[in-house]
Amino acid sequence: MDGLGLRHQKVQRLRRLVARRSARDAEGVFVVEGAKVLDEALDAGARVEAVFVDAGTREAVVTRATAMGHRVFDLGPGVLAKVAGTATPQPVIAIVAQPRAALDELAAAGVLVVCVDVRDPGNLGTVLRTAEAAGAGGVVCCDGCVDVFNPKVVRASAGAVFHVPVVVGGQPVEVLERIGAWGMSRLGTVARGGRPYHDADLGRRLAFVLGNEAHGLPDELSPQLDDLVSIPMVGRTESLNVGMAAAVLMFEAARQRESRP
Repeated sequence: MDGLGLRHQKVQRLRRLVARRSARDAEGVFVVEGAKVLDEALDAGARVEAVFVDAGTREAVVTRATAMGHRVFDLGPGVLAKVAGTATPQPVIAIVAQPRAALDELAAAGVLVVCVDVRDPGNLGTVLRTAEAAGAGGVVCCDGCVDVFNPKVVRASAGAVFHVPVVVGGQPVEVLERIGAWGMSRLGTVARGGRPYHDADLGRRLAFVLGNEAHGLPDELSPQLDDLVSIPMVGRTESLNVGMAAAVLMFEAARQRESRP
């Protein structure tokens, strides 16, 4: 039996969800690509709406998804290459419900990450992956950030988007005011001029506030920040990218918390 062709309505919908944030937001779903990320979605108990498989592909995750009762559709030859967002597409792609959290659900967290105007998909995906690995309680992506459910972000997160609570949206000032009301310290991350991260008390309840890749944090957020923290550079590099900086800070916070009684 031939698989679904490029003009099939299910395939056309899949293309819209890959390409358009508005379509993803309207339906509350997004697209995951590859066996690993789909496995993570299944592990997390995410609502998987449909799985699409390239012609002739037999992946273990497809057998698993079928056994769990999820709908699996075969695609015709060459269809996946025209649908997926990569030059060399993965043989498995799926539509999954967006795992969104509400801000107040993070009130008891020990460490949070707040992203303000982070635009690069790779950086945001790395932040999500690092937050999950370092045991952060959640990530808040304020208005103006790249779409959390952009296929590039999802790929860079390596499935972490299913395992760390993610809050999508909110004005940065309002978000930080709310977090401050919970008694959390709000640490703005800056390239220079902040307290060296290894001298800062990162073992307390806190939120790291990450700014735009090119412009950093806007000045209007200063009243909502309790302190500034920097990563000193020994070499000629002026600063780390947002994803790498987040990794350094979150793992230092995890180390300090672990070393306390």
